[in-house]
Amino acid sequence: MIYGKLIHADRIESLHPLFPQLFEYVRTHDLLHEPLGRITLQGDRLFINNSEPECVEQDKQVLEMHHKYIDVHILLSGRERIGWLATEEAKLVIKPFDEESDCATFADRPSTYIDMRPGDFLIVYPEDAHAPVIGKGRIRKLIAKVMI
Repeated sequence: MIYGKLIHADRIESLHPLFPQLFEYVRTHDLLHEPLGRITLQGDRLFINNSEPECVEQDKQVLEMHHKYIDVHILLSGRERIGWLATEEAKLVIKPFDEESDCATFADRPSTYIDMRPGDFLIVYPEDAHAPVIGKGRIRKLIAKVMI
């Protein structure tokens, strides 16, 4: 997991060959005012879901994890809390890993929480089970999917 501010994203761009393209796109487009939906940058290798989800109470949100993609959560408006737990500590399986959806879910409680503000990003790798969209009300966020 990597947490930071978009203004400092250039420091981590070397960690994946698709990160420079992702962060350059986010820096050069007003995505808060763009239509909701999928933004395709490199087919299924790199895309962004521009979304406006309703937040969930902390005790009702489940952990999820992925194998094929790194998630990059970027908050555009509102406040969001994201829970984290090392994947190897997640034992209470709700839905086993499904190859097609690239997702498994768990009922375990996160060991750590990150409170996101607009302009923050959180990168979660396969070893990072995460519980996003915790809070109250609607938020606007980007979830970039970066193929490993």
